Amino acid sequence: MFENVLFEKKGAVTTITMNRPKSLNALDSDHLADLVHALEMTADDGETRAVVLTGAGKAFCSGGDLASFREAMDRDPADPLRQVIKLLNVAIISIRTMGKPVVASINGAAGGGGLSVAASCDLRICAASARFRQAYTSIGLVPDGAWGLMIPLLVGFGRASELLFLDPVFDARRALEWGLVHRVVEDGDLPAETEKLALRLAEGATTAFAIAKDNLNHSMLDLLERQLERERAGMVQAGKTLDYREGSAAFFEKRKPKFIGK
Repeated sequence: MFENVLFEKKGAVTTITMNRPKSLNALDSDHLADLVHALEMTADDGETRAVVLTGAGKAFCSGGDLASFREAMDRDPADPLRQVIKLLNVAIISIRTMGKPVVASINGAAGGGGLSVAASCDLRICAASARFRQAYTSIGLVPDGAWGLMIPLLVGFGRASELLFLDPVFDARRALEWGLVHRVVEDGDLPAETEKLALRLAEGATTAFAIAKDNLNHSMLDLLERQLERERAGMVQAGKTLDYREGSAAFFEKRKPKFIGK
């Protein structure tokens, strides 16, 4: 059905698996188009009462596919960012407006746009080996996918600022301590514990869940669409800088970038 995601229905639970393991489930236009399609199908499926979003292989999602962005570096480096973020924004809105609880089962690394996707879900359970990173600013870009709205709501404004300016890699224990995830389990237990959580949600008062989720969105996320568009504009602006060119080159050359602030 899809080239870049796996789609599985098991009773009242639908699991969507980002399936580009060789790229650590990096997000390009084709991957995001499949993800959006899968989310829209799930939203319309009356039999599905809870949703799991996870990744194949060693990562949940490493963020944007820099290799695909690199191809446009000599033409218009901002254009692939512009196109990908259109689809990322639709995916984020689809998760938030879905009238069913969505669980991010974080099986491995989550960085960049992958962290934004995880943050947009209703609950986050992760493997003990999972690692997290903001990642954008270290290559001369800025967060997208409503990162600037969702992450501060989860971890606080001060911690979000730390992530933006220092860009640390942090582990599952720290993610739990900060409130980014609500539970950490041993790697081998993640599938079973995720299934147990999803079944509990599916057996709950799902109409009440849908109303309560909508109320949460209105009380805390009325700025969501505006924030998504603001971040998209910011990413396009950052994508035109010399620092982004340098950051991208340094990433592929496995060296420290030399930023000049232009």
